[in-house]
Amino acid sequence: MANVILTEKIGLGWAAFHWQSNVNVQHVGVDDMVLLSKLSEQSIADNLKKRLHGNSIFTYIGPVLISVNPFKQMPYFTEKEMDQYQGAAQYENPPHIYALADNMYRNMLIDNESQCVIISGESGAGKTVAAKYIMSYIARISGGGPRVQHVKDVILQSNPLLEAFGNSATIRNWNSSRFGKYVQIVFGRGGEPIGGKVTNFLLEKSRVVRQNRGDRNFHIFYQLCAGADKNIRSTLGIGDLDYFNYLNHSGHAMKVVGISEEVQLEILKIVSAILHIGNITFVEERNFAAIEAPDFLQFPAFLLGLSTEAIQQKLTARMMESKWGTKTERIDVTLNVEQANYTRDAWVKALHSRLFDYLVAAVNDAIEVADGQDTGLSIGILDIYGFEIFENNGFEQFCINFVNEKLQQIFIELTLKAEQEEYVREQIRWQEIDYFNNKVVCDLIEAKRPPGIMCILDDVCAQNHGQSEGVDAQLLSSLNKTFIQHPHYQSGAECFLVKHYAGDVVYSVDGFCERNRDVLYPDLILLMQQSSNAFLRSLFPENVNATAGKRPTTASTKIRNQANALVESLMKCTPHYVRCIKPNETKKPGDWDDQRVRHQVEYLGLRENIRVRRAGFAYRRAFEKFLWRYAILTSETWPTYRGDPRQGCQIICRSVSMDPDQYQMGTSKIFIKNPESLFLLEEVREKKYDGFARKIQKAWRQFNARKHHTKQKEQASDLLFGKKERRRYSLNRNFVGDYIGLEHHPVLQSLVGKRERVDFANTVIKYDRRFKTSKLDMLLTAKHLTLIGREKSKNKADKGRLIEVVKRQIDLAHIASIGLSPYQDDFVIINVRDNYTSLIETPFKTEFITSLSKHFRERTRGGILQLEFATSHTITLKKTRFGGGTRTVQFHLSGGSAQCELKPEGKTLHVTIGKGLPNTTRPSMTRPSTGYQRRVDRLRTSTRKTNRAAPPTHAVQQMNLSHGMTNEVGFTYESDDIQICNKIDVI
Repeated sequence: MANVILTEKIGLGWAAFHWQSNVNVQHVGVDDMVLLSKLSEQSIADNLKKRLHGNSIFTYIGPVLISVNPFKQMPYFTEKEMDQYQGAAQYENPPHIYALADNMYRNMLIDNESQCVIISGESGAGKTVAAKYIMSYIARISGGGPRVQHVKDVILQSNPLLEAFGNSATIRNWNSSRFGKYVQIVFGRGGEPIGGKVTNFLLEKSRVVRQNRGDRNFHIFYQLCAGADKNIRSTLGIGDLDYFNYLNHSGHAMKVVGISEEVQLEILKIVSAILHIGNITFVEERNFAAIEAPDFLQFPAFLLGLSTEAIQQKLTARMMESKWGTKTERIDVTLNVEQANYTRDAWVKALHSRLFDYLVAAVNDAIEVADGQDTGLSIGILDIYGFEIFENNGFEQFCINFVNEKLQQIFIELTLKAEQEEYVREQIRWQEIDYFNNKVVCDLIEAKRPPGIMCILDDVCAQNHGQSEGVDAQLLSSLNKTFIQHPHYQSGAECFLVKHYAGDVVYSVDGFCERNRDVLYPDLILLMQQSSNAFLRSLFPENVNATAGKRPTTASTKIRNQANALVESLMKCTPHYVRCIKPNETKKPGDWDDQRVRHQVEYLGLRENIRVRRAGFAYRRAFEKFLWRYAILTSETWPTYRGDPRQGCQIICRSVSMDPDQYQMGTSKIFIKNPESLFLLEEVREKKYDGFARKIQKAWRQFNARKHHTKQKEQASDLLFGKKERRRYSLNRNFVGDYIGLEHHPVLQSLVGKRERVDFANTVIKYDRRFKTSKLDMLLTAKHLTLIGREKSKNKADKGRLIEVVKRQIDLAHIASIGLSPYQDDFVIINVRDNYTSLIETPFKTEFITSLSKHFRERTRGGILQLEFATSHTITLKKTRFGGGTRTVQFHLSGGSAQCELKPEGKTLHVTIGKGLPNTTRPSMTRPSTGYQRRVDRLRTSTRKTNRAAPPTHAVQQMNLSHGMTNEVGFTYESDDIQICNKIDVI
């Protein structure tokens, strides 16, 4: 597989782009199985096993993500990983579900097209967890705002809420989804979620009354019994789990969704009532059903706002209509025990199902897109129960496996069949790949002409309306007659076998027709409508009289219609795929069932998928869309291009020196073979945009810098106005801040406080008790003033080497005052409360005092830095073995030049200086001249290439000043930093 390597020359070497240099990642096995050296189901399984045991649960097949359930919490699902994958190309980081989620989100914004992700795999393979990771990632990286945050919270909290009422523990999965869920998140033009919709289908409501051996009921019943406080348990009549026959062996989420506390209590009442109704049993009296223990009616009646008499009547008798000519007579028919049990179970199934529908509707109401705001952009996340093969498979498993068969058909249509058909249509050179098309199985189940299993099932139910005995046997007989020659159907005693894409499944016909009818008798609906509980009545709003005589829609028809509507919705989006693998049946970390994994690899079609990816193209786009996105790459197509779009695409590919073998031109689209070639285009595009952004940033920063410097000059002028004479040649200079070049000296930065930004850095002259000078670096932050010197290291490893050490660090809040003379000298006297004084000299005193005054005010929360202007200042010495005491600095005015003359006499330093500009002089607010900037630019390169020299001595400074020279500073902008250029301006 040829790779395009894109490098750029830097200096005398070559540097790869960032997506090629992920050297810190430990690779286990093959990240993308398109690159497997040997292709077979066994080699795929071996690679997945190697990666799982190396704690890498994700693997790619091109854009398809393979996820192996580790049955433990993995460490790479934190905010750090979210930041790492945001905006990164797929191959820039190890395989991860965050990469797929980020790709969906960016493609939606770039292409202005809705996206969806289809998560498939058998029960217990980790589909629900994968869906939750995708939703949490999208919530994290998308926009903000109160309404947006509310939408995010509702979407995320809907997961535990719906799982409580729709998930349960099965023998194969501790948190098995017993319903299908398709979550659509709707986005605004800026990429922020503005609403959404949750579509649910095929809730396994029969689980409320009946579970297979080793399975449990829905989570909510256990949560209510275990988690409710004492008062609620007492109100709802909740005892131990063993008390309830239906249990044989969440509040915060509701609040976020917007369900009031009153309604929450009503919901829990219904959940509790379901448990109590399950304890109602029947005995036979004169061939009819009678309630064995009438006391068990008390709590359901109380919780549901009904009378015990009404409940007893509806559970043991049914109203029937008898027609004689034009007259209709209604009579009550007493039920036998079997019919009474069926009625009781149908009642609780309806209660739970409608309660679940209410919760879904509440979620949808909370995130409904406001009128006029729907952009048509969405990301859909399909979390559906996985393919199921149990010891006893019934109607529910038949419907579940049918939906999975439909999803497999989508995968085949879009990744195998449609791709090859597109290559033929676009006249692309291509090697055809054979694969199993499961459409024949889908037709076996859902076809209308000739009729499939579902159509025959509906016909049998319609022909035997109201009958239950012998109907399932009649169904099996009809199926055998119709499909006896079908290659994917086999008959058995009281069962039939379907050869699904995921394996052969034997379905017991026992109860098929009953569950397909899914009838809720009008008597029970009328009973609910008699309740004193308004919330309960709202769950049963139908008009029984209006629907009388109409044939109810069967469960198989509902699921067939829902599945086809789902497929239609998915086909409107750009699909992405997560294929989940379950490595074992023990649900233990590290266990690996090789035969089971190979079976999943085979029925998921991973080998064929790899073959298609190897022979195919990773990227394809219409000429116009490709040109629109990448025209910026070359001046031949930017800023305007009026030529043939096909030719324009070729110009773009040639402009980045793309290997001709890496792309083909179809009749309407360009096809690019490898992802690396696409990354090449994206890297160059980002650089182009980066260049434009830099120009905009440069202009904006220059504007802000001028504005900032003007403000600084005004502040500095106000501090010294009328109090200190000014130097002629530094009055109008720009304030720069960093006169050392800290970006080249990280050691200096490390010596100040953590997370403290240095606002002023300068090399100064410090005077000791004998008025001897030393060179120190002075760094000013928002909290501290730090003086850094150099001394020889005493460590054996680098003994004698000069190292930087902190000589003094002063908390700004401890500064008592700053002493200055009224003349134009550069001396600054730093007086520290209850401590010794520092005497320094800096040519940038005005800028230093301005920054210090600002940070002092912030540090002391409004305090004003005291500036003392005098011709004589007393200095407090540091207490050492030589003692403490004081010294004096006296300033004198002479008629000479701007050069300082220093004369130590005992404990006094005499500083003599010539007269400067009047202390009422203000700086000019005009920009530096063009010539000034040109001279700065000429010096820029040489300044960057040289290391910072040792600080100039006081004698050299004085010599410069005596020759009429001064340090002035210009600035220019490179990337995000302000590069400093020192300039010697000869007057």
